Amino acid sequence: MSSFIFPKDFLWGGALAANQAEGAYLEDGKGLSLVDLLPTGEKRRSIMKGNVPSLTPLEGEFYPSHEAIDFYHRYREDIALFAEMGFKALRVSIAWARIFPTGEDAAPNEAGLQFYDDLFDELLKHGIQPVVTLAHFDVPVNLIAKYGSWRSRKLVSLFETYAKTVFARYKHKVKYWMTFNEINMLLHLPFIGAGLVFQEGENVKQIQYQAAHHQLVASALAVKACHEIIPDAKIGCMLAAGSFYPYTCNPEDVYQGMEKDRESYFFIDVQSRGEYPGYAKRFFKDHGLTIEMEPDDADILKHHTVDYIGFSYYSSRTTSTDPEVIKNMTSGNVFGSVANPYLDKSEWGWTIDPKGFRITANQLHDRYQKPLFVVENGFGANDEVSPEGEVNDDYRIDYLKRHIAEMGEALQDGVEIIGYTSWGPIDIVSASSGEMRKRYGYIYVDRDNEGNGSLNRIKKKSFHWYKNVIHSDGENLGE
Repeated sequence: MSSFIFPKDFLWGGALAANQAEGAYLEDGKGLSLVDLLPTGEKRRSIMKGNVPSLTPLEGEFYPSHEAIDFYHRYREDIALFAEMGFKALRVSIAWARIFPTGEDAAPNEAGLQFYDDLFDELLKHGIQPVVTLAHFDVPVNLIAKYGSWRSRKLVSLFETYAKTVFARYKHKVKYWMTFNEINMLLHLPFIGAGLVFQEGENVKQIQYQAAHHQLVASALAVKACHEIIPDAKIGCMLAAGSFYPYTCNPEDVYQGMEKDRESYFFIDVQSRGEYPGYAKRFFKDHGLTIEMEPDDADILKHHTVDYIGFSYYSSRTTSTDPEVIKNMTSGNVFGSVANPYLDKSEWGWTIDPKGFRITANQLHDRYQKPLFVVENGFGANDEVSPEGEVNDDYRIDYLKRHIAEMGEALQDGVEIIGYTSWGPIDIVSASSGEMRKRYGYIYVDRDNEGNGSLNRIKKKSFHWYKNVIHSDGENLGE
């Protein structure tokens, strides 16, 4: 593996989300968030798609977000471990309902604001830059009940108020922001992506793209506010990325690969280029969709584009138009993919494709000509603690090593990358399955799928490996 020294100012670190780490789900005045309604088990995926049985937690269900890994009370201990690894950045999200418990309160919740003040102070004390996502699969439940969440234009101004509130509060502490986490998830898991709940017979596509428009306008208004309130800050968008490969060189497969990519690029095209692309206009026309827009929307989108492109990369995807090939779909991946015969899969059916990381980074940079920020990449696995209390996660080291090497290649290709915050530097609740068993961290958390365990933290083998990677500016990836 060729060694490459990353730039000295490269932001090495990790990434987590409020709803998967904090717990304390109603503490200090926090309101109910959409993820607080997602139980573990077989109903979870159906609810994530918008088939929501109740807007209050149900008896007899286990909701992992309610306690998560108790980062809310243990963040100092966890940040000390991140600092020991040498983190330059930690990506976190602010829980909207900690700041505005109903989403439309007359004044923000001071206890919620103070928590993030303390969190950011702790990071800065250790020389770690906070990288903050405004909405990471997060809508206050009151806004879902009252307005139907992002299907309503009302959420644009409420989100703008929230964004301005936190920009003003943390302007001296946070210089890297993102608007919506994996904004394209709205099309695949509409409840987790945008708090959308569907009734029988509704035109789902119409609702999804109207909600998308509202999020895109809200994102642009947040960019505007950030530039005005914190002129020296950078604010980006965030894409669940991973290129679609055509299964064959049949032009039908190649065209479908392009279409599948555009399904996701659509959002970033608007956020980065400032207007709806022609292919989206055709899609709306072909599907009989009418997007309601205010007169100023086009101007808002045009003049308030993002400073950088944040993205997650876990795997590439493969697509085919052949009915026989389509029968061989991989499980586990939200985006759906036919099995790629050249690649291995994780235990959860996610394709492992380091070269795809380089390809995706190059495609994004070619398309947008803006800096990229790798804000999620990681390997979910069922780690075992040995009788000696050790976790030997060589499989994770192998995955990350190969991906970081390809990121180094992308940098040498001329791709501008601000930093790399691997997903889940400490074990957290899996967003897709709600499990603790699906672990990503360098730090093991003693907790199981049912919520049992001491919550004690244990350094895994990968902890020491990543510390060496950061210390050597990415040159020492190990054998």
